[in-house]
Order: sequence, then C-alpha cells, then structure tokens
Amino acid sequence: MKNQIITIDVRLLYASGIGTYLQNLVPIVICSCPHVPFSLLANNPDELKEYSWARKDNVTIIDLQSSIYSLSEQSGFLRKIPKDTTLFWSPHYNIPLLYWGKLLVTIHDVFHIAMPTFVAGLHRRLYARFMFNVIRRKADAVLTVSKFTQNELIRLIGVDRNKIYAIHNGVDQTWFQPRKGVLSRRKPFLLYVGNVKPHKNLSRLFEAFEMVQEKIPHDLVIVGKKEGFITGDSSVIAKAAKFKERIEFTGHVSGTILKQYFAQAEALVFPSLYEGFGLPPLEAMASGCPVIVSDIKPLHEVCDDAALYCDPQRSKDIADKIQQLVHDSDLRGRLQQKGLKRAEQFTWEKCGEQVVSVIKQVMEP
Repeated sequence: MKNQIITIDVRLLYASGIGTYLQNLVPIVICSCPHVPFSLLANNPDELKEYSWARKDNVTIIDLQSSIYSLSEQSGFLRKIPKDTTLFWSPHYNIPLLYWGKLLVTIHDVFHIAMPTFVAGLHRRLYARFMFNVIRRKADAVLTVSKFTQNELIRLIGVDRNKIYAIHNGVDQTWFQPRKGVLSRRKPFLLYVGNVKPHKNLSRLFEAFEMVQEKIPHDLVIVGKKEGFITGDSSVIAKAAKFKERIEFTGHVSGTILKQYFAQAEALVFPSLYEGFGLPPLEAMASGCPVIVSDIKPLHEVCDDAALYCDPQRSKDIADKIQQLVHDSDLRGRLQQKGLKRAEQFTWEKCGEQVVSVIKQVMEP
C-alpha cells in the first residue's frame, strides 16, 4: 500500500452516530498504515488538528466547506479530492459522483428506502435512491454496521453480496467505568437516548409512559435536542406537555454527562421502529444499565439475550415491559450482568482491524 493515497471524508466527524464511527475508526486506520499518505476532507481543519492522529506526518488536511448532500458538495469533491487518490472512503452515502478511482463506502442503514413514509420530502427520497443505485454500480466495497443492513442492501438496492462487509460498531471502553453521583437528580428515572425522528417512536413511548405514570415513581428523561421535535415529530410535544413535571428534555449533553445518565437510570427504553445498528443500547449495556428495546432484527443482533424486548407497534406492550422491569429487581440484575458481558464483545479495535483488512483488499492491484 506504500505510495498509494487514501482520501477520507471526515466532515461528519462531529455528527452523532457517524461522528462516533469516524472518531473511533479513522485513528485506527491511520495508525495501522503509517507508510500510507492520507488526505482528510474536513470542514473544520483547525478543530481537526487538535487530534494527535490528524497531525501525523502522513496526514494532509484539506478544507472542504460544502454542505452535505448539496450540488456544491459534488463540485467541491471534484476540486478537492487529490488527483492521485488511490482509494476514497466515504462514511455515508453522499459519495463523489465524478470520482473514478477505487471507492469504499460505509452504509449505516437504508432507512430512506426501507421506510419512505417517514422521510419528509420527495427530493430526499429520490436523492437517497439515486445515490444508493450509484453505489451499487461504482463501489468496490461497501461496509455495513450489521448483518441486518447487509441484507437490506441486498434486498432493497441489489448490491452484490460479495461486495458487502458487515462489521459491527464498537463501544468505547470508558463506558464500562461510569462515575456515579454527578447528577443532582433524586427521583428514579427511565431514559431515552437518541434523535427525535418519527421512526424513533417517541410518540408511543409517551403513550406507554402515560399508562404507567401513576403506577411507578419514575420520571422519563429524554436525552436529545428537543428542538428536533419541531421538524422531526411534532406530534409528541402535545403528549409530553401533559406530563411536563414527569418528562424532562435535557437537550444535547456531553459524553461525560451521558455516562452519568446511563449509570443512574433504572433502564434505557429504546422503542425504535428501524435501526441500522443501535448504539445507545450498546452504550447502556456497557454502562451497566438494563435495556428495553424493540423486537426488531438489528437490536437482537446487538443485544442478543441481554435485553427485554417489546413490540414497538404497541404502546401497551412497551408499558407492560416498563412495569415488568421496574418491579423486578432480579430481572434488572440479570440484564445488567448479561449486558456487560454482551457489550464486551463489541470493541472499536476489533472493528478497526476488520476495516483495515477490507481497505488492504480493495487496494490490492
């Protein structure tokens, strides 16, 4: 691989899910290939330089300010991707259409294709469909974060199975040592972590909480930007308003504070209708927090027997599972132990080794 240039689009480094993916994998890839020149496309070059791996001698940072999914992004790719790039790695489906070298793409989910009724705007659905079809034809290899997403790519997009590598995300080892006592909360609480798009099913979670709120003392804490409900799922605001003394929106919180929430929560409740992987349940398990998750394939792939599963289409079943977990301390203890053991199987080091192996395969003459 010496004298072959790898260009990586890292503009989503500070996004929630994809950002976690990049922050953990890009350093491993760069450090595993010390003799390979890397070019990083970044929209925040100065911030990127704060990372030691971005200051290595074999790394060049290229400023690309174009917005994700825009026409200017494509012209920016054309201008900024080094002409002698051997491999371009895109961590999302917004690939450079006019790049003709070897292409590696990470697809985290195919939500836009699988659940189009939840995607606002025909243009977004058409853009996703178009880009996925280009990826099907152009990509030399496709990384996915679960076997479920691998099968979705085959079923819905027609990607060649031999091109797809299902490599599970990892979980940072610091999640296993959360510190207690930082939060000032006194009442017990249930926790939801994630964005507020309609497929995350917050509406049914609030309906379930309404059913149980007189039977349990717990509050419900929503970690995520409340403002997102305005464009993401505004219907839940009215439901949440009925229990404004019991439902708390924290807004975005730092990783350190999030660990405290996981450490002190009675349980994470994650009733999503669709996931490519499901990082919050994994982080919760690593923190020793019992999890209630949707009975869907990708979450079985992540949690196995370390979770209590609910039917995400039925608010009553979500409510029943909440009561079951709250009132059964033995069950909580078993799920805590199983969750910790399960989470230990997901490491970024293992993920990184597999990604580096795929990169080397793709770059072979």
